[in-house]
Amino acid sequence: MKADSTAKLTSGKEISSSLKLEELNNYFRDKTVDDLLIWGYETFGNEIVAGTAFGSSGIVILHRLHELGLPVKAFCLDTQLLFNETYHLWKTVVKQFDIEIEPVQPILTLSGQTARYGDELWKNDADKCCYIRKVLPLRKYLANKKAWITGLRRSQSSTRSCIEKIEWDTENKTYKINPLADWGSEKIWEYIHAYKLPYNRLHDEGYPSIGCIHCTSPVKDFSDERSGRWVNLEKTECGIHFRNDQSST
Repeated sequence: MKADSTAKLTSGKEISSSLKLEELNNYFRDKTVDDLLIWGYETFGNEIVAGTAFGSSGIVILHRLHELGLPVKAFCLDTQLLFNETYHLWKTVVKQFDIEIEPVQPILTLSGQTARYGDELWKNDADKCCYIRKVLPLRKYLANKKAWITGLRRSQSSTRSCIEKIEWDTENKTYKINPLADWGSEKIWEYIHAYKLPYNRLHDEGYPSIGCIHCTSPVKDFSDERSGRWVNLEKTECGIHFRNDQSST
């Protein structure tokens, strides 16, 4: 889909009101992941970025961008609390896909966070910890971007079951593109194994979803792909995709 068809665009500040999301999502409903990635780059150019946490979906997205030769910049929200296995995979992906993945880190260091809020904020106020270490850094990073690509999928959890392939991110005032929205877990893993792609080995140790080390646990039986995150808390999202109750910092 080019800019002169259903997705007709204007330039500059007017772009935020020029995309007709319902029409776009109807158009891309039966299109491929590649179709949407190419459209995203043709539409937004160097003002579109790809976010990854190095989960299985993110690996698929990065591989498709690599295979298509699209020079989309990638980034990862480095909370400084990720698993060693995640950092190792980061290095592997950069080398194998020949891509730079920018670390986006919080302004407040871990020691500064402890000094201000006490030890183990992730345990005492998980929403605030996520807000400081993920939500705020993402907001700052996306401030001058027009769109970002995510690995969100409807099958991941009930909170994600109604996502569209193209959405307006009200928190960050950008477009959010979810090329894998209609993929299931089985299709993701079939793709990873078919192309012999690297993945986080914690998946083989009972971790369906992998986030920060203190807030992610292995599970034997899981109800959805987000199981193991914030165990024993009434919390299923960090807040970058779906808003949590957050207090100011």
